[in-house]
Amino acid sequence: MKYIIFGLFTIFTVKLSAQQKQFSKSDNGKFIYYQVVDSQLVDKNILLQRARSFVDLAYKKSMKLESSTDSSVLAKGNMVIDKTILVAGHPSGEISYNLVFEVRQGKYRFWLTDMLFIPYQRDRYGNFVPATTIGVPLERTPGKLGAGAWKDILNSTYNKVEKFGDEFKKYLATNRMEKIKNKAETISTKKW
Repeated sequence: MKYIIFGLFTIFTVKLSAQQKQFSKSDNGKFIYYQVVDSQLVDKNILLQRARSFVDLAYKKSMKLESSTDSSVLAKGNMVIDKTILVAGHPSGEISYNLVFEVRQGKYRFWLTDMLFIPYQRDRYGNFVPATTIGVPLERTPGKLGAGAWKDILNSTYNKVEKFGDEFKKYLATNRMEKIKNKAETISTKKW
C-alpha cells in the first residue's frame, strides 16, 4: 500500500512539474510575453491615456516612459524576483524589461521582452543589493551546475510577468484614473 501511494504521489508531482508555463520566443530568439486583448467597449484614446497613466502613476517607481505616439507606448522597467524557501523568502534578483503597448480601435496588444536578470547579494548591512549592473539575458542556456537555480528563476519570472500582465489588463479595463496630487493647500489658522 505504501508503494502504491508513493507511486501515485510521484506521478502526480511529475505531471504538475511538466505543466509549468514557459515564455514564448520572438522572431529574434528572445523570450517574450505577448497578449492581444479585444476591447470593443473602450475608445482607443482612452486606452492610450490609461496606459500612459499606468506607467507614469501606478508604476512610477519601477518604470520609466521611453516614448509615446498616438497609438503606442514604450517603457522600460524592472521587477524584483523572490526566492522562497518554505515560508521565508528573500529577493534573488531583479528583471529589467521593455514594455511595448500598441492600440487600435477595438483591440490592443502589449508585450514584455528584452528581459535581463541582475542577481542580488547581501551587503555589509544585510540589505539585498544588485551584485552587478550587467544583466544576463533569460534566453541563455545554463551549465549543468546552475540549471536548477536558473529554472527556478525562469519560473518565478514567468509568474511575476503573468501577474503584471493581469494587473495591466485590469488597469486598462477599469475607469479609475489616479489623479496627480496637487500642491498642498495652505491652511490658515486665523480664519475659521
